[in-house]
Amino acid sequence: MVDRQEDITRAQDERWLTRYYFVRTAFSALWAVLAFSVGQHFPAGAVALLVVYPAWDALANYIDASHSGGLAENRTQAINVIISATTTVAVIVALRLNWVLGVFGVWAILSGLLQLATAVRRWRRLGAQWAMVLSGGQSALAGAFFLAQSRAPIHPAIVTVAGYAAVGAVYFLASSVWLSVGQLRRKAVRTT
Repeated sequence: MVDRQEDITRAQDERWLTRYYFVRTAFSALWAVLAFSVGQHFPAGAVALLVVYPAWDALANYIDASHSGGLAENRTQAINVIISATTTVAVIVALRLNWVLGVFGVWAILSGLLQLATAVRRWRRLGAQWAMVLSGGQSALAGAFFLAQSRAPIHPAIVTVAGYAAVGAVYFLASSVWLSVGQLRRKAVRTT
């Protein structure tokens, strides 16, 4: 009976995570498209997009952590919520100082390492987290690249961050597809 309940809980967690990763994919892809189009041609649009991106990450981490046992059980995500919310404010300040990529660099490093830690923790229970581990590591490396380019004006900054968001969308898509395939395989095994 305990094993059956654990299987049900795991299946529910996997379904939640699959949907969550699909939503993160859609948001990141849409954000990147808007950044490559609107963000390159309208400075106010670029500013809005640069502020929205870390704010969305804070909200997404909060929702995921809340659904996955709460912030107390998901410390890496709780810290990520704080860092992403702080980054949202820091981006507003950095826009005036022309240091947006520097702020995004610090954020990408910290949030990437926290995402990596979250994925490793989840991997033990749910598996299928290899793309999130890679994404976290890639995010930290991209952050270092952003720091190296930190004095770039806003126009190249929006394009650079858009590329980062597009790669993130691919990682979220890979994770959601991988989880979906795993669920289909287990369902096929149970019905045979």
